[in-house]
Amino acid sequence: MTKRFLAGAAAIAMSTGMAQADYSLTILHTNDFHARFEPISKYDSGCSAESNAEGKCFGGSARLMTAINDAKARSDNWVLLDGGDQFQGTLFFSYYKGKLAAEMMNQMGYTAMTVGNHEFNHGPEVLRGFIDAVEFPVLMSNADYTGEPSLQDALIKSTVIEQAGEKVGLIGLTPQSTAELSSPGPNVIFSDPAPAAQEQVDKLLAEGVNKIILLSHSGYEIDKYIADATTGIDVIVGGHSNTYLNSNDEKAAGPYPTVQNGVPIVQAYAYGKYLGELNVTFDDEGNVLEASGGPILMDASVTENDAVKARIAEAAKPLEEIRNTVVAEAAEAIEGNRSFCRAVECQMGNLITDAMLDRVKDQGIDIAFQNGGGIRASIDAGEVTMGEVLTVLPFQNTLSTFQVTGATMLAALENGVSQMEEGAGRFPQVAGMTFTVDPAAEPGSRISDVMVGGAPIEMETVYGVVSNNYVRNGGDGYKMFKDAMNAYDYGPDLADVTAEFLAKMGPYKPYLEGRITVK
Repeated sequence: MTKRFLAGAAAIAMSTGMAQADYSLTILHTNDFHARFEPISKYDSGCSAESNAEGKCFGGSARLMTAINDAKARSDNWVLLDGGDQFQGTLFFSYYKGKLAAEMMNQMGYTAMTVGNHEFNHGPEVLRGFIDAVEFPVLMSNADYTGEPSLQDALIKSTVIEQAGEKVGLIGLTPQSTAELSSPGPNVIFSDPAPAAQEQVDKLLAEGVNKIILLSHSGYEIDKYIADATTGIDVIVGGHSNTYLNSNDEKAAGPYPTVQNGVPIVQAYAYGKYLGELNVTFDDEGNVLEASGGPILMDASVTENDAVKARIAEAAKPLEEIRNTVVAEAAEAIEGNRSFCRAVECQMGNLITDAMLDRVKDQGIDIAFQNGGGIRASIDAGEVTMGEVLTVLPFQNTLSTFQVTGATMLAALENGVSQMEEGAGRFPQVAGMTFTVDPAAEPGSRISDVMVGGAPIEMETVYGVVSNNYVRNGGDGYKMFKDAMNAYDYGPDLADVTAEFLAKMGPYKPYLEGRITVK
């Protein structure tokens, strides 16, 4: 059976005289929440209570609860779906693992979710605990987990739900590269998402289910490939690439929904900043007659649910213990003062970039790159607590890996030093490379003597880079990184990476080694 998205005049003509058979469904959806139970800033990182009171914050579970309840009230037939990656990203996850996510999702009334790669970050056992705690099915069709005892009787590939007298099929997908991105262990074998999805579609159609929604933690581009490579899927609810879709915003990556090969594809960015709302009308053969909607911004206009806000505040109390946990030792004070880290090579910049490079040393990465403005404090000699590391790196930034040419890297360095006389936060701290800067020269021509791995940089050569997700996505003027090749922005938290490197190298002795020469 071939499914079609009937649009425009053709849809109106075909639906004339059979309106009684049309079936309308509101699909509410989230993805890549990453434990952002508290509100976030415009940079997707922590946002203080003061800023929240001033209306400067977004998201958080309390706002999301209000928006979900309001959206449910607008529809007499809805489902609430999640595109994966509830795990990882804040101290809430470090402490509670999946327990708080399960509690909140149950309260919000989720219908189903798919497994994201980060759901495997602490192995199949932690994922199993989450699955046992939630009151809805967790789906994953493109993996063989029959050899993994903790998952073999917990996950399902697809399911059928009854909605307003009709059967709706739901299928889940996880990144084929999850074994490289996370820690699923040796007993979970991932496969191409398109054939796996098609197998479940065929199974559902054979059971008489002709309305099929794919929950795909595969990324926007892979979702388009799946739409081209399969038949029978009616809607794809995506995740993984943190894609912002909006038909009324030129800054969006595409329209909402994006229609590929007749299949509406939606995604709602990440971190609870938006709630997606797609209103779909089917005919009695399961064809989509209409699909419209958009992302709802969780800004200050969305009132926070008092009960949820109180619960998250209560859940935050034990996190202070984590902040007080000793994670390493410093043999000497590590200088991270902004007057240094935004002007010259600084000790904290070397520590952070060395930690970055060490974490991804097996991934073909040549250069580590950190904006000086992301370094917010020094660390005293002696015991180092997690709270101290979080004071240095408070923004919940994640590791980003990508590839750029030497010419792009040179442009990035020029941007980094373009406002150094103003003490701008874009000043670059680096590892794996050295360079000379002349502050007296005109911005755009201040950089010289760039070396990568001890050899002069080559303009046409492609280099592997690790940075933080803020810089990679254009923060601090680094727009040249936005179109980088093979970008992956969802690595571990930079503070965790730095703390683990400190512990491994301890007692850590800070140093400078001539990475940046200022004329």
